[in-house]
Amino acid sequence: MLRAAADAWPVVEQTFSDASNVLGYDLWELCQNGPVEELNQTMVTQPALLTASIALWRQWFIAGGGEPNYLAGHSLGEYSALVAAESLDFADAIRLVRLRGELMQTAVPAGQGRMAAILGLDDDQVIGACEEAAGNEVVSAVNFNAPGQVVIAGNSAAVERAIDICKDKGARKAMPLPVSVPSHCALMKGAAEELANALNEVSFGNALTPVVQNVTAELVQDADQLKANLVQQLYSPVRWTDSMTLLVEEGVGVAAECGAGKVLAGLAKRIDRSLNVFSIETPEGLDGALEAFAKD
Repeated sequence: MLRAAADAWPVVEQTFSDASNVLGYDLWELCQNGPVEELNQTMVTQPALLTASIALWRQWFIAGGGEPNYLAGHSLGEYSALVAAESLDFADAIRLVRLRGELMQTAVPAGQGRMAAILGLDDDQVIGACEEAAGNEVVSAVNFNAPGQVVIAGNSAAVERAIDICKDKGARKAMPLPVSVPSHCALMKGAAEELANALNEVSFGNALTPVVQNVTAELVQDADQLKANLVQQLYSPVRWTDSMTLLVEEGVGVAAECGAGKVLAGLAKRIDRSLNVFSIETPEGLDGALEAFAKD
């Protein structure tokens, strides 16, 4: 993660060092050298992803990038957006996402929860398949990532039933994901209650830049509303398609993806091709983004 970026930009390892001081272990060493089994624990993965995004956010300004008009983050990325909006301190965000990961991991016993990606059906078809499959268990559509790309989550058996129903409905692909934590579904309500207690102990400010939040797909700046939506986010769908559509309606044409990989840039192409998203995890990508923003 971010090896090439760190070779080019000192702020990357410095940001990981800041996070390591909060966590009490060397996060950069773990991201570079593993062991993978430890890195894949969600209470470790979440701080790692948050730190990577903030490292690139910091480099954006070092390189001469300007303040954005809006911010958004997918699931965990919403915490990065709130740090960028100066609503939430970076150190507090690291503590919160570590706890978030711990709560999510313990909310559902290992093996009893599952997620799956459904490709090639519209949203209503996936929602209907989940309703048909649920019975007395939980399964629901939890990530509306792009048209024709929806993730479902819930009890393992119910997810398996929903996969079969989606295939019968003509899904191009309906495949389990290699995760054991069923994020953003009703099984996370207990974890959300505990997260709410932790959020109330952390200082939140109003967002200096409007943040499109996952739960509502609306622009929010009020500190209390930001917090309330973070709690709901844990057991509610990520409305990413609606969030990106809102930004396009607000006149956004160029965006920068601050994080490892190009997943959000790929989703943006499927949501609205007028939205040009640059991944800035490499010097080349950052240069391209800076040039595009200067022209926009």
